[in-house]
Amino acid sequence: MLRSVQVAFGALQNRAFMLLWLGSLCSFIAFFTSNVVQQVVAFELTGENTSVGLVVFGRGLAQLVLGPVGGALADRISKRTILIVCQSVTAVVFFALALLMWSGWMEVIHLVVGGFLVGVTFAFLGPSRSAYVVDIVEPERQGNAVALNQVALNVSRVLGPALAGVLLAWHLSGATGAFIVMGALYVAALSLQSGLPPTGNGEAPARGILADVFDGFRYVGRNPRLRTLIVMFMLLVMLGFPYVTVLPGFVENHLGHPAKSVSVLFGATAAGGLVASLWMTAVADSPRVLLYYCAGAFTFGLSLFGVWLAQDLVQASAAMVVVGLTAGCFTTLHGAVVLKYTDPAYMGRVMSLGMFAFGAFGLIAVPVGMAADRWGEASVIAFHGLLVSAIALVFGLLLSRTSEPEPS
Repeated sequence: MLRSVQVAFGALQNRAFMLLWLGSLCSFIAFFTSNVVQQVVAFELTGENTSVGLVVFGRGLAQLVLGPVGGALADRISKRTILIVCQSVTAVVFFALALLMWSGWMEVIHLVVGGFLVGVTFAFLGPSRSAYVVDIVEPERQGNAVALNQVALNVSRVLGPALAGVLLAWHLSGATGAFIVMGALYVAALSLQSGLPPTGNGEAPARGILADVFDGFRYVGRNPRLRTLIVMFMLLVMLGFPYVTVLPGFVENHLGHPAKSVSVLFGATAAGGLVASLWMTAVADSPRVLLYYCAGAFTFGLSLFGVWLAQDLVQASAAMVVVGLTAGCFTTLHGAVVLKYTDPAYMGRVMSLGMFAFGAFGLIAVPVGMAADRWGEASVIAFHGLLVSAIALVFGLLLSRTSEPEPS
């Protein structure tokens, strides 16, 4: 048992990675708290799923446009500098939203702009965090480190919604206090990660950053296995994750509870995701990792039908645990699988394509919200479940037929 624990958490013995991991944990908790708080505030301001979709759209637009640039930048300058600058900006954004909420001036447009600015910083933070692993962790533990980053993500998916629910319900806090706490968590992340070693490629490349971006796309295009994995992940995220946009409306219109009770569903999903991520850390370096990845993606789609069938908050919460468990399998393993086929010089750019996927999901959130307002939230969730299972099945078959390149 002790040996299994040591294997699962082995990369945390590296002090630099431990600082990166703890800082990421703080910022992830703030991020997932903000997902609930901003969506609930948007829905309560207007009572429409479309307003929630607009908030997600603002964040997604920035990630879609700047994600590849963030990856290219992570491959050429100090990743510590990127983390410090971006987390400072995010803290300021949340403190500004707290002021607007306290003053009574908050409108949906403020949430959209705030989401856009957070999306800008996340477009640079995500690739830098992932690529930092290659710089500071020994090669034999890099897969474990990538999986542990996903553990931090899934722990935050549990703690973030729970924290949001407590702060929104507490009369001394409400949304204003929630925004203040989110800003403070980013300050804590900034303090931890300022102790990381600086990284970079030494001499600045002679070519422009856009040339690096296109070179990253060409690199992925030349690698059949990597190309298929990236396209699969992008489609799964873009067409599978927009279901979260309609959850506040699903809780209020379908289950008959206040929209702020959505924190229960987010927490249930996160609990399942945490279990999955802890399990996947032990198999991230396994030769069967690709099989686990595809199985997780396929069952994620099937699990969304459980949410569609739910008739009360208890049933919906149970279904969301399964959603989190299955989604956690493939999201935890994505970085570890990609790492197997990526040259370290391209790691930031390749990982940024995941940010690109989350950005595209943000753009889809608006039509998803409009569809939910017309046909109902439950129908939209079921439709996304069908899409995800079909994508996982088709791409799983494609992956089985693509040649495996030599590991980098």
